[in-house]
Amino acid sequence: MTPPAKPAPQKGGPQTDDRAERLAAALRENLKRRKAQARSQRAREDAPADGVRPGDTAQTGGKTTG
Repeated sequence: MTPPAKPAPQKGGPQTDDRAERLAAALRENLKRRKAQARSQRAREDAPADGVRPGDTAQTGGKTTG
């Protein structure tokens, strides 16, 4: 019988704690990145496009109501 290519991981112990800490840190960083991306996307959607204001008829050619 041939020995396994890599040793089987041990369950429990400090190795599991290290892995859990690394995963938790990676999840926190991912969440920060996603929140920042959502904020920038929302800001881009809220910003006026090419300097055109919603009530500016000179550039849009539409009528103003009010």
